[in-house]
Amino acid sequence: MLLTLLFTTFFTVFLAEMGDKTQLTTITLSSTTNKPLAVFIGSSIALILATLLGALAGGSIANLIPAFLLKLLSGIVFLIIGINLIAQSRKESTSES
Repeated sequence: MLLTLLFTTFFTVFLAEMGDKTQLTTITLSSTTNKPLAVFIGSSIALILATLLGALAGGSIANLIPAFLLKLLSGIVFLIIGINLIAQSRKESTSES
């Protein structure tokens, strides 16, 4: 069970991080310096700390809010984000035409 959760978390976060602002920033910083290892270490530490904060906050929230309500709220938030992204995309495509 723990191994399944580990792999699921790894692949979900790995896919979510592909092409995001963090990766683009890391690419930019790495391309403007001759120290890619320092950029890798710095961005890795930053991602680890941000993830730690998220995991700790998630654990605390899970103790305060019932699982059903937490899933419902997260689903609603993702729907709002998706609708917002679709609306922005449609607005950009009509302004380009």
